[in-house]
Amino acid sequence: MNQFKYRDGELHCEDAKVKDLATEFGTPLYVYSKNMIIDRYKAADSAFSLVEHAICFALKANSNMEILKLMANLGAGGDGVSGGELFLALKAGIPANKIVYASAGKTDKEIKFAIESGIMAFNVESETELEVVNKIAQSMNSKAPVSLRINPDIDVQGHP
Repeated sequence: MNQFKYRDGELHCEDAKVKDLATEFGTPLYVYSKNMIIDRYKAADSAFSLVEHAICFALKANSNMEILKLMANLGAGGDGVSGGELFLALKAGIPANKIVYASAGKTDKEIKFAIESGIMAFNVESETELEVVNKIAQSMNSKAPVSLRINPDIDVQGHP
């Protein structure tokens, strides 16, 4: 349900007048509806209720700690692309085993931190990246969970 509505010609977010928020906090101002986030999460979760699934919030979409805590409390996982995002997700209470970690630009230190944290999986995009993750995991006497992102060798011009 959309929580942003006009009442008597004034935009509200839930019960708060957006104009009053802008006056109090200044602009530019980002205003989020907690109830709308909850409703959208529950709708997505419900849509997959008949199958085992994980909903992983894209941490690059919004790193606001209160939003991340809300997502964690709802049961969401996280989808991160940096050590900083992994750190924020864990700090917000998102369990490591619900975090997927993408990005070919991960440093050895970030890979090690992710393995130590017990993430759900690395989203690996190349053979070289897979070798690096594996080498670091072996040096830690561990195994790194991975998922493979595969490019089916389709020309950049697309296909029919």
